[in-house]
Formats: sequence, C-alpha cells, structure tokens
Amino acid sequence: MYKFHCLNNISPIGLKNFTSKYEQVDDINDAQGILVRSAAMHDMDFSDKLLAIARAGAGVNNIPLQRCAEKGIVVFNTPGANANGVKELVFAGMLLASRDIVEGVDWVRANWNNPDIAKTAEKEKKQFAGIELEGKKIGIIGLGAIGVRVANAAVNLGMDVYGYDPYVSVDSAWHLSRKITHVLRIEDIYTMCDYITIHVPLLDSTRGMINAEAIRQMKNGVVIINMARDLLVDEKAVVEAIDEGKVRRYVSDFPNPTVAGKRGCITTPHLGASTEESEINCAKMAVNELRDYLENGNITNSVNYPRCNMGVCQSVGRIGIFHKNQANMITNFTRIMGGEAVNIAEMSNKSRGEVAYTLIDTDTRASAEVIRQLEKVDGVYRVRVIK
Repeated sequence: MYKFHCLNNISPIGLKNFTSKYEQVDDINDAQGILVRSAAMHDMDFSDKLLAIARAGAGVNNIPLQRCAEKGIVVFNTPGANANGVKELVFAGMLLASRDIVEGVDWVRANWNNPDIAKTAEKEKKQFAGIELEGKKIGIIGLGAIGVRVANAAVNLGMDVYGYDPYVSVDSAWHLSRKITHVLRIEDIYTMCDYITIHVPLLDSTRGMINAEAIRQMKNGVVIINMARDLLVDEKAVVEAIDEGKVRRYVSDFPNPTVAGKRGCITTPHLGASTEESEINCAKMAVNELRDYLENGNITNSVNYPRCNMGVCQSVGRIGIFHKNQANMITNFTRIMGGEAVNIAEMSNKSRGEVAYTLIDTDTRASAEVIRQLEKVDGVYRVRVIK
C-alpha cells in the first residue's frame, strides 16, 4: 500500500486516478508521496519515508529542489496542464489593457445612481477609447506549452506574431503556426512589437530580464503582459516607464506593493491556473507522475532529476539509485552486483547537472547486503528497491 498526503486542496477528480493501492494520510511523515500546489516547503523537515513530491502546477519555487535532490526525493511538476487557462488570461489582459475596460467599468460603478447614466455615458466614453488587437505586432518570449498556444491564438486574431525562444523544443516547433516569425534576437521583440508577453521559467538567467535597458528599446505605448513570474520583470522600471509615457500598460498576475493599484498597472490575483479545468488537468498529471514513479521507478517531468523510463518491470527485480553525476559510479554498481551474483537484465543511467539516476532491472532479487553496499558507495544519495 502506497501512502500520499495533500498539502493543499487537490482536485478530487484528479485524486480519483489513484487506485486501491493508495491511501491518503493526514500525517505527512507517513507519506511516500506529497501532492502540493502553493504551500511553502522550504522550512519543512522531510521524513525518510518520503520518495517524491508532485507539484500540481508549473512553478516550483515553493519547494527546496536541491535539498530534495540530495535526499533522493524526486520533485515533479505538470508543465502544460494549465496552458489553456493561462493563454486565455493573457488575452483577457491584452483586451483590458487595449480598450480601457477597467477604467470604463469603474466609471459605471461610480455613476450607478445617475438617472441619466446612459446619456452621460455617450459623452464620457471617448475618454475610454482604446485600440484593437488586429494588425498589431505581438512578441512572445518563450515558446513552451503556453507560449505556443498564445502565438497560435494571436494569429487567429489577425495579429502579426513574433516568437523568441533559443531552446524551442521539437514538439513546440511542430505545433507552431507557419505564420509565426521566429526571431533569433530578443532585441527584435523589444524594438518591433506593440505587445510583449513573457512565458519563461524563473531562473538566474531570466530573473529581471525585462529591465530598464530592455524597456528603452521598446516602442512607445508598448503593452507588457506577465503571467509567468513577477521576478522576471523589473517592475520598478516598468512603473517609471508608465509614468514617463513609454509603457501604455503593464498586465501582471502577481499583486505586490510595487504594482498593486498603480496607474497603468492591471494586476490580477494569480488567476492564471485558477480554472476548474486547469486544476483538474494539473491534479491528474501530478497523480499519474507520482504513480508511475512509486510503482515503476520511472521519472517524467521532474525538475531536479533527469527523465528516465524503462516501462513496467518484467524482470524479477528493479532498483533505483540516486547519486552524484561523477565518474566510475556505474563501475561501482556493476562490481557490487556482480560480486553478489546479481545479474543485470537491463539498465538505464541518466544525468542532469550534478545529479544522476540509475535504474536497474535484475534477473535475481538483490539481497539486503547488496543494497547496503550500494548505499555505501561514495556519492550515492539513496537506493530504492522498487520491485
């Protein structure tokens, strides 16, 4: 019986993907798997029973990835599961920014008790006049699951679409409309586009990438949309650019003291994945990732360990070894197993940066002594007997 714990409310529809082999427990220290959305985990102590954390969403800045890697705890996320929800919010933000809808609605609310509101509105509406999206240039930074959807939808709205992503995947490239112009320099996005939307993960290399220098290169009246992470943008520089008339609007899904309530800033309360469909999709994907790992040792969509999949084990045994990505590790493993007459039927070794994962199928069951010797190898974080 596998045990799991939910740190946040997880869609019950998604949890139905667990089988009768799984039990939800209230005590997190009894769990082999944790499902989480936004709960902060950096200050948490992890039980030795814990094998995996599945984040029902894309961002994992609430999880201590390095510490988990060094304990052999696999952290999963669910890229693309909420892509459509975020895409739709991007276009809602673009329309709000273009048509002065927010200000118009506020005017109506302020004048609700005016018996001549309809006649007055005809006189006042010119102050809320906006611009249309059709024919405008939109630049999309990051062509992953969300960026591709935004790009294709923008084409269908009659926009001229430019995409920048030096690491665009083959899968994303296949799904992109032929009408999208793939630019090789991010500066081309800045200088050409009326709308700029960013869809990249928060890394050291992307933190604050939309900064004062980038803004200086942009067209006057540009609209910047950020539904990815607030720290991707130097928001103080954006507010200054709005005050100077350089930036028309800044649309963000991340309220904070810098932008909340500021003129020219339209800020939503982190609604990107807050749809019933997104929550269900994220929960289903997180559960399936957790199950495949707990039952088979396979790793898909991990953010701290490499992808590794050997299907369902058809051999007598299967062992997963988490270790440093350094020389002679495989030699040590095979030497130990050979010395104890454990025949290796199949093996896969994958690495990601400083860590690696080795999955081994055996024709005979490994003894406790074999596992003990493997655990003693310098550089090994964890050895897990899967079967």
